Amino acid sequence: MKTPLSLPVSPVPLLPFLLSIAISFGTLLDSVAAPDQGSAEVLLIAGPSKHPPGTHEPAAGARLLAYCLEQAGLDAQVVYEWPTDAAVLHKADTIALLGDQFPPERFENSDAIMTQLAAEMERGCGLVCIHYATGLGKDDVAPDGEHPLLHWTGGYFATRCEHHQSIAKIFTATITPGESEHPVLRGWQAFTLLDEPYYNNYFGRSGLAENVTPLAFSQLPPEDPHPETVAWAVERADGGRGMGIVMPHFFKNWKVEELRKFILNGIVWSAGQEIPKDGIVTTLPDLATFEPMALEPQPRQKPANAKADAGKNAPPKE
Repeated sequence: MKTPLSLPVSPVPLLPFLLSIAISFGTLLDSVAAPDQGSAEVLLIAGPSKHPPGTHEPAAGARLLAYCLEQAGLDAQVVYEWPTDAAVLHKADTIALLGDQFPPERFENSDAIMTQLAAEMERGCGLVCIHYATGLGKDDVAPDGEHPLLHWTGGYFATRCEHHQSIAKIFTATITPGESEHPVLRGWQAFTLLDEPYYNNYFGRSGLAENVTPLAFSQLPPEDPHPETVAWAVERADGGRGMGIVMPHFFKNWKVEELRKFILNGIVWSAGQEIPKDGIVTTLPDLATFEPMALEPQPRQKPANAKADAGKNAPPKE
């Protein structure tokens, strides 16, 4: 009869050894399950703006967001006009828009641009509109307020429309996250700032659709406070995701970490990526790095010829 094989006793304690295997295996699973943030492509489009320096600043804002997104591991491209190469649009996982009113309606050849954008939305591309890029004028919408943006992001800022009138005023406002467990709400807390949080935004004749989530509220206006939705998100039937947020008006408010994280969370989420429990954490250099026209808001200058602002491609004042 053979003598049973005697295994040597390992000098490594059994329980810690097994725990280390379990932790390593869990880490491996996490690395497989976690999306590769670097695989997401974000296209930032800075539309036209007639606001004075230090306000809106869509070009500088787009450069700032690209810096932060790349810091977070995503690929970001900034353009200052509508792309003529359809491949630039088609490779984007999400498109973020800044400018005076919804840029696809303000660029030349807006009908063709809207057709292009509709095709991108149908394939499930994300869409984020920031501050006045949430805006539509009465010439953009049907008499009943219908417009594709209502479905692509869940709502819009109605500028002097016949069906609805949203309101833009400068306030010191506290922005409070909604009560849902939405990923865009991760890692940021209520914050207070001096800005232009649009209110009485338009969400359709019956209000917020079932697939639209209010992300943040503010008690507005100060003289008659009641909860107003100042940011919202939609999960579309085509698989795409959209978000609208009505700040920041002042370029310097990009320094507000909670606001910046809120917007970055929304862009990354709209690109189909996972949001960490602490949100998208970034740091900024001096805001002058992004070459705004001014860091501090400047007074609005009256045009030499007021008629020069006439026409569809010249957005009205907020």
